[in-house]
Amino acid sequence: MIKILAFSGSLRKASYNQSVVAAAAQGAVQAGAEVTIVQLKDYLSPLFNEDLEAEQGMPATAQAFKDLLIGHDGFLIASPEYNSSYSAALKNAIDWASRGADGEKPLAAFRGKTALLMGASPGALGGLRGLVSLRMLLGNLGMHVHPAQQAFSKVHTLIDEQGLVSDDKTRSKCHDLGAQLVQFTTAIKG
Repeated sequence: MIKILAFSGSLRKASYNQSVVAAAAQGAVQAGAEVTIVQLKDYLSPLFNEDLEAEQGMPATAQAFKDLLIGHDGFLIASPEYNSSYSAALKNAIDWASRGADGEKPLAAFRGKTALLMGASPGALGGLRGLVSLRMLLGNLGMHVHPAQQAFSKVHTLIDEQGLVSDDKTRSKCHDLGAQLVQFTTAIKG
């Protein structure tokens, strides 16, 4: 069974990006995948610093997130856009997870795995600009990034007070994205 990890690059309690990635995760489940949804705020680590790593090793939170990545075949990632890029929290988590341990294949958390990207914002572009650099980063880490991506603009009008995607068209699109990642991952895994 295909295993998908779904998370957003946001640390906010009422994250729009967490809402859309959770909806996409439902589509992945409906397509037959085993899905784990996590929140990046539960895996916060100090800013990556090789001196810190040499002195103290990998922080437990960074190792836990890396273990999640290693244990899954593909990732549904929704990222907010900050100044035309993805979040610093997401970059820091990726930097820590990219560090190799003794006896571990290089980039074990990323190489050969799949990802499907989305973004959500109250703005008109929906976080689209940040997905460009995130796609490049994940590709450089050896991931297969699905060509489809989605930016949900004016997302504050599409989500209810409980943080659920309430707009039928948006929910359907999210479900479709999750299903597309399952199909893509199945094809890549052969």
